[in-house]
Amino acid sequence: MTLTFTFDPVIDPALREGILTLWADATNAGGAVGFVPPVTVDDIRPALIGQLAAVADGGSRLLVGRDADGEVAATAFLTHNTHRLQRHWLWAYTVMVHPRHQGKGHGRALMAATERAARSVEGIEAIRLGCRGGHGLEHFYAACGYKEVGRVPDAIRVAPGDDRDDITMLLPLH
Repeated sequence: MTLTFTFDPVIDPALREGILTLWADATNAGGAVGFVPPVTVDDIRPALIGQLAAVADGGSRLLVGRDADGEVAATAFLTHNTHRLQRHWLWAYTVMVHPRHQGKGHGRALMAATERAARSVEGIEAIRLGCRGGHGLEHFYAACGYKEVGRVPDAIRVAPGDDRDDITMLLPLH
């Protein structure tokens, strides 16, 4: 089964709830997507409201992957830089694949769709993303063509005594 990706989908209540469920399920399965388990959709809702407000304002764009049943199975938010010297690259945030779809190549499909989406944005020459150390995510992103360009040791505190590196990855688009 493949995922079907839509860039700039219509954001309706069903999509919002699908993203909330995906985000909670990914976090509770151990995913490094901005929270530490256990979480509920109510814990995540304020963060999603903020990201969707940025989409509505034009500062971010949303990529959604749906499975064969039409359920939200993957997301990536592409966020424009506001600094005049950094408008030639985007940030990728909240990059996640639902746990039931992991291990099937959907993560690579999401990253390929993210690259295609970024290439469709005029003037964009690169994608940057951050990932949490301790999960091996930098190796996954490297396999997708990204290069590690920065690392801040122990910058992410997931629990007392459990600090992780904040890793910045870059994919040039030229």
